[in-house]
Amino acid sequence: MTPYLTTNRLILRPVTEADIPAYTRYFCDYEVIRYLSRTVPWPYPDDGVENFLKTFIFPHQGKTRWMWGLFLKIAETELIGSVDLWREGIPENRGFWLGRPFWNQGLMTEAVAPVSDFAFEKLGFEKLVFANALHNIGSRRNKEKTGAKLLRIEPAHFVDPDLKERQVWELTKSDWQNKKT
Repeated sequence: MTPYLTTNRLILRPVTEADIPAYTRYFCDYEVIRYLSRTVPWPYPDDGVENFLKTFIFPHQGKTRWMWGLFLKIAETELIGSVDLWREGIPENRGFWLGRPFWNQGLMTEAVAPVSDFAFEKLGFEKLVFANALHNIGSRRNKEKTGAKLLRIEPAHFVDPDLKERQVWELTKSDWQNKKT
């Protein structure tokens, strides 16, 4: 099961079919998608969000994947981003995206905290591995703020063909617990 989580400004709840229009509105933006793996198509297909959710998320939700839609408490019916957690690292165990109008407000750093708590305390993860495009400054800062340690920089392919390297990070359960105290 994927629980509802809350922060000071956000509600995190499982994404549903009703969220597809808002998901599409904020996700299908080159500035959001450009930092994602080249496996994500661009231009993004009209039915891409629906296909992704129905194929990769809904059948596995609460089993091997957990995806939360992010909703501002002041507008709790409109999805503005998501955090996705999965068991099998590729190499990462977590991904996220946030609609461009909501960048640089600390919302994603706020959102990943209860997801990390859930991963370590309820799901039994001992570590989480994260990755981001080398030049994705916001994603890098998110990892730094939450106590993750940079493991390496390696070649990778992204939607933006000018991005050619990724950073791989690790957050251990003990580092997360120490960061919180």
